Amino acid sequence: MIEVFAAFGKSLRDLTRAEVLWQAIWPPLLALVLWTAVAFAVWTHGVALMAGVVPELRWSGWEWVTQWAAVILLLAAFAALIYFTAIFLVAVFALPRLVDLVAASDYPDLGRHGENVFRGSLGNTVAVGAIFVVGSLATLPLLLVPGLLLVLPLLWASWLNQRTFRFDALAEHATRAEMRRLVAENRSRFYLAGVGTAAAAHLPLVNLLVPAFTALVFVHLGLAALRRQRHEGGIEL
Repeated sequence: MIEVFAAFGKSLRDLTRAEVLWQAIWPPLLALVLWTAVAFAVWTHGVALMAGVVPELRWSGWEWVTQWAAVILLLAAFAALIYFTAIFLVAVFALPRLVDLVAASDYPDLGRHGENVFRGSLGNTVAVGAIFVVGSLATLPLLLVPGLLLVLPLLWASWLNQRTFRFDALAEHATRAEMRRLVAENRSRFYLAGVGTAAAAHLPLVNLLVPAFTALVFVHLGLAALRRQRHEGGIEL
């Protein structure tokens, strides 16, 4: 728990640096512009598609409920796509720069022994993202169940965060054996960090910075754990 709170604190500190803040801003803005344009282009057809998965209430005189439910589902779908796109851009393009900045200031003694970093990061992000998008879209009808609108997106985002960034944060520094051991020994910490960063995504305006903030949290959490593991094993850092 202490390690997770320390990672959150250091990540908030890092966001006050102009070079870090830029890497935090451009991915969500680009994702927002992209999917907003798509939404305008397909809105009518999208609402009609979502209306097809909502039970019809013609007999009750509440047809408007079906219409609004379709709108809510479509907005939820675009929110998931925006979030994943921002995560993808951060993980593949912004994170290498963030790792350099964080490592130089907080972990300059930590050697880099990663292999096939870009290819591994891209493959991991695409695979995890595909599961996230398909799963989020498949469970959209469940969002109409009272209470699940708050729970399901949080659970999916928590899973996405920890599965994406626990790999990317360590890819440049850790060997495959070190990464497997780190994930096994720090699984609860990674899940806790995933839940905390996913919860932050529900805060208006702040959520624009959440993808990069999440990356920073996992970089600090992962590199601190790697340093501790190497130190305990008597390995040259």
